[in-house]
Amino acid sequence: MSKRPTPIQRSAETGPGPASRTLAAFIFASRWLQAPLYLGLIVAQAVYVVLFFVELWHLIENVISTGHISETDVMLSVLALIDIVMIANLLIMVIIGGYETFVSKIRVEGHHDEPEWLSHVNTNLLKVKLAVSIISISSIHLLKTFIEVGRMDEGVVRNADGSVLYSTEGVMWEVGIHLAFIVSALALAWIDRMNQHHAAAPQGGLSAGRIEAGLRGDGGAEAVAQAADRAVDDGDFVTVRVPAGTQLPPGFEVVSSDR
Repeated sequence: MSKRPTPIQRSAETGPGPASRTLAAFIFASRWLQAPLYLGLIVAQAVYVVLFFVELWHLIENVISTGHISETDVMLSVLALIDIVMIANLLIMVIIGGYETFVSKIRVEGHHDEPEWLSHVNTNLLKVKLAVSIISISSIHLLKTFIEVGRMDEGVVRNADGSVLYSTEGVMWEVGIHLAFIVSALALAWIDRMNQHHAAAPQGGLSAGRIEAGLRGDGGAEAVAQAADRAVDDGDFVTVRVPAGTQLPPGFEVVSSDR
């Protein structure tokens, strides 16, 4: 004779227990460990500000001391300044976007200086913008290299002390790395676009916004009526408020507010 199995006892309590909630709160609060990292990036940006003015002073000093400076030297100095600015922009994007995404909301809605991209920032968008910024910085370095290549002799460019500054092989590596950055940025942008395509809501469904647009004449009242007929056949109902006296398409019903 077989022994009757003991029934499984299930707890009547719902939701996580105190220990689980405490652990979850602790894990969620651990995101603040990233805050010192962003503060460190702010310090790094301050260093770049100092470096920018040092480079600018060197440019002014060369012009004053020599009384004449070649266009190539001016262009290289300006490209160095632009390079610093681009890196500073990259730092700002990482600091603000990373803090907003991974730590806490900055809450600057409605501020006249709010960045346009901050309102819809996410990890994919941040990756794409960072990749574009890296390409811009790489382009500045590559342009400086192309300017120096103009005085290449026997496949190398030497400094005043005779050391090799650029070589044919080094330039080719720089071009290859720059192309790799471009391919990576295109891949990230394609992935972001695919994510947006899959997350987009179906266009043919019935919604309050679609009904209101159709009643205003923006979306086509006939198309809205057809969508409403399909929704009613499926047992779905959507309630919208429209101004009194609005001409309703067939299939719509006016109900009282207490119904």
